[in-house]
Amino acid sequence: MKYKKLNNNLDIPVIGIGTYPLNRIALLKTVINAYSFGCRSFDTSSSYGNEKWLGLALKILKLFRAKNIFITTKLSNSSQRNGDVRKALNDSIKKLGVKQIDLYLMHWPNPETYLDSWKQMEALYKEGLVKAIGVCNFHEHHFEKLLEIAEVIPVINQIELHPLLSQKPLREYCERKSIQIQGYSPVARMDPKLIKHPILLELSKKHKKSVPQIILKWDMQNGVITIPKSGNKQRIKENLDIFDFELTKADMIQIDSINEDYRVRYNPDSVDYYKV
Repeated sequence: MKYKKLNNNLDIPVIGIGTYPLNRIALLKTVINAYSFGCRSFDTSSSYGNEKWLGLALKILKLFRAKNIFITTKLSNSSQRNGDVRKALNDSIKKLGVKQIDLYLMHWPNPETYLDSWKQMEALYKEGLVKAIGVCNFHEHHFEKLLEIAEVIPVINQIELHPLLSQKPLREYCERKSIQIQGYSPVARMDPKLIKHPILLELSKKHKKSVPQIILKWDMQNGVITIPKSGNKQRIKENLDIFDFELTKADMIQIDSINEDYRVRYNPDSVDYYKV
């Protein structure tokens, strides 16, 4: 596994496993299989309802002396509205069965609560309850307000990112601010518009790799941390098997040309914060 260094010097794997909407036995199998294939990073959220089951998977892995596991979880919108971030974090720590969260993210920039929530997250970070704090689904204008009051710069902005939604201006903005991009839904939930795109099919044939592998490699070569989700054992193995080939500069330009600013998830400027 390769790693990237965040702005607080914490190392994070360049690829991990997203766990939504996996739960119960399906989640246990996914985590154990992913670990056996070399994955060390697992992403969840209090809003997914599966932290307890991820915690059980971690206990099982520890029986086999598993090491260097990186856990990300998130502050939900409902917890933001409740106003007690400390309680939300402690609940997540208890369910996950860990002493410290590696990365704690604010799941959405709820305009009514996100500035206050960030100040509370900063306090928890300074106390050492989490190794790093960051955000999800932030546009540039969210950062402009946040950075006016922040004492701690977010280490990560986790956003929907795939070739149909390349988010290049936001990526460049975050790079200037030393904020790492982490992409979710990297294969756009297997949307045929992406998976059957002629450019990607041709590159798949050229490199003898699947279309998802081509996309995940594009992420990696763009410096984007990626967290694909799959409960299928073979696809999990395939998603992690992207370290033995390189896309050319021409390949990268071709994939960049696919962008349509097409979302398969929510736009943070129009989402109903009571439903996510």
